[in-house]
Amino acid sequence: MKHLLVPFIWLVAMGCQRAAPPVPAPSGPMTIAVPAEGAYLGSYVDFGETEDHVTIESIDKYESRIGKSLAIVASSSYWGEQTFPLENLRRVTRHGSIPLIYWSPWDKPYEQEKGPDRFSLKSILEGKWDAYIDQWADGAKAFGQPFFVSFCNEMNGEWFPWSGHFYGEEKGGPETFKKTWRYVVDRVRARGAKNIVWVFHVNNYSEPQDDWNTCAQYYPGSDYVDWLGLSVYGMQFRNQPAGWAEFRDLLDYPYQEISQLDPKKPIMLAEFGVGEFPDSGDKAQWFRDAFAQMPKYPRLKAAVYWHERWQNADESYSNLRVNSSPHALQAFREGIANPFWLSAPIYQPVKKN
Repeated sequence: MKHLLVPFIWLVAMGCQRAAPPVPAPSGPMTIAVPAEGAYLGSYVDFGETEDHVTIESIDKYESRIGKSLAIVASSSYWGEQTFPLENLRRVTRHGSIPLIYWSPWDKPYEQEKGPDRFSLKSILEGKWDAYIDQWADGAKAFGQPFFVSFCNEMNGEWFPWSGHFYGEEKGGPETFKKTWRYVVDRVRARGAKNIVWVFHVNNYSEPQDDWNTCAQYYPGSDYVDWLGLSVYGMQFRNQPAGWAEFRDLLDYPYQEISQLDPKKPIMLAEFGVGEFPDSGDKAQWFRDAFAQMPKYPRLKAAVYWHERWQNADESYSNLRVNSSPHALQAFREGIANPFWLSAPIYQPVKKN
């Protein structure tokens, strides 16, 4: 898939300087600080089909395009690969950013809406994947630097194999999910991987929107979660039934809802994005609204944009890339130019118990 090209002269006029130099990786027992002012700027930068082909070149190209450095760089670690993403973590940290890993118990060919596969929540609870979990935890411990992990994201949806609705309505799905979350986190921590910052990452609106499927039903408890995360997407598909939606409507209620899970934990938009559909809405205006609204939410301390373009089964394209049009890119660049958006990590010593 080819990137849309923006005229060179226009890029020069906008400026391509990085907002801040890379910050050296922390040494010693450090963790990721919650910014007292502002919020971390982050992105997933279209790292391929398995979302894990991380290169410094692709990060640098993206940062040059948007005119600012990324405090967070996101990528995936699918269980079907049976690996720990050590080199990806090292690349991102050496670059001066915080890694965010979407750790997904998902098997090849990674198709949505197919239901549980061999990495089902029940198989995890039965101990069938203990060796892999231990291997992953040992890799995290050996890496040593702090990084975010979004485990089993958007479980309140109905598209991923760990979605609660595949395990029974009412208490069945949410209870199985909570047990699995605690099981995995306990096992990882027992191996000494204390450098992981765990993100409880839900979809902004539950699907289905039933009482048993609210995000609160899946919350494993504050002892098992460090940050709260939301996916907030605007229109992604040409024939999307809900059509175009304004950013505030996508964030306001979900922010209030997830805030009730814990009174103090920081919140991130662990994913946000919107497609380019000129017949339905103005993507540039969506960006302007988003960057005007986000600073109004006091516990919002990070936002990770999903920069990707893909072809759908009907041969249409979903283009969420920031440069899907010159106007969209200009609006994105202007939005993140606000000093509110932090371009470098802040670390702090781990508090001793």
